[in-house]
This record gives sequence, structure tokens and C-alpha cells, in this order.
Amino acid sequence: MTANEWSVDASEGELLVKTGVTGRAAKMGHRLTIAMTEWQATVRWSGGEPVEAEVIVDVNSLQVRKGEGGVKGLSAPEKALARSNALNSLDAKRFPQIRFHAGDIDKSDDGYLMTGTLEIHGVSNEYAVNLRVDDLGDKWRLSCEADIVQSDFDIKPYSMLMGSMKVVDTVSVSFTATRSKEG
Repeated sequence: MTANEWSVDASEGELLVKTGVTGRAAKMGHRLTIAMTEWQATVRWSGGEPVEAEVIVDVNSLQVRKGEGGVKGLSAPEKALARSNALNSLDAKRFPQIRFHAGDIDKSDDGYLMTGTLEIHGVSNEYAVNLRVDDLGDKWRLSCEADIVQSDFDIKPYSMLMGSMKVVDTVSVSFTATRSKEG
């Protein structure tokens, strides 16, 4: 890492995915909160402004944190099954990483608009993310939320009961990290 580059990883922040449930039997399903526990974001700077950013996520680091709704609470075996189903939907063995590379970064009122390429499941699409930057004195808090449409990346949302209950095609992704201004 050089003075014109810095990195943030899972030890300094959190990357979460929230799913929904749809279909005639949706009340039986859980809305999941999934954590991606291994990721790294690298930002390159020029003249005091970010000019390029990249986020790389290890798909196999996916962990089901909690499930809301459903007929009963989400048990440990059900969390393991949900993890397995998600990894299968993402074809994690074949596509072990999710990448976002932003080569176009513009200042906004509360941070930056980062535009680039999002690659999931071997499919790349142009994508834009509004990154909020908050000054906490000796630290910066970085945060954003974005919706990802799974079918845009050739991912078939998990379903069961002959489609009566399935994961909603659009998932919500949130990122929060805190980074010291020193170094």
C-alpha cells in the first residue's frame, strides 16, 4: 500500500445482504440478513481526491446472521441450509469472488458517486453507488446502500414448494466501515 492508496477490510467494517421472500407461501419463509465476512476495498488517490476504487468479496465467506419472519425462528441447521442454498445460487465454486471496480468517482454533497463495473456470478454490469462519507473527528465513516437485482447477473433466486415461496429477485446490500484519518 502506498501513500496514494489505502485499504479497508472486514476488520474495519461490515458488508451485509438482506433478502426478502415472495410467493403464496411467503409467510413460511425468513427474510435473511447475510454477512460477507471476508472483503477488501482499495482506494487510489490523486491530488487529495479518490480516482479509483475496487471492492473484492470472497463469496465463500457468506454467513447467515439472522432470519426474520417465518413460522418459527431460524435454527442453526436452517442457517446452514440457507447458506448452502445461497452458495449454490451464486455458484461459489465456479465464481468465488464478487468485484466492484469504480474508475469514475465524482464528489457529491455527502460523499462520492462511484460508477464502474460490478461482477457477480461471472456477469459484469455497469453500476453506480453513492458512498456517504462522515467526518467523525479522528476517523471517517464510509457507508452506502444499494439494491442488486439477482437476475441481472444470471442468478436464479432460490425457491421451494414449486415456487410458492422464493427469495425476492432484488436484494439490499449495505456497507459501513470506519477508517482512521492517520496513515
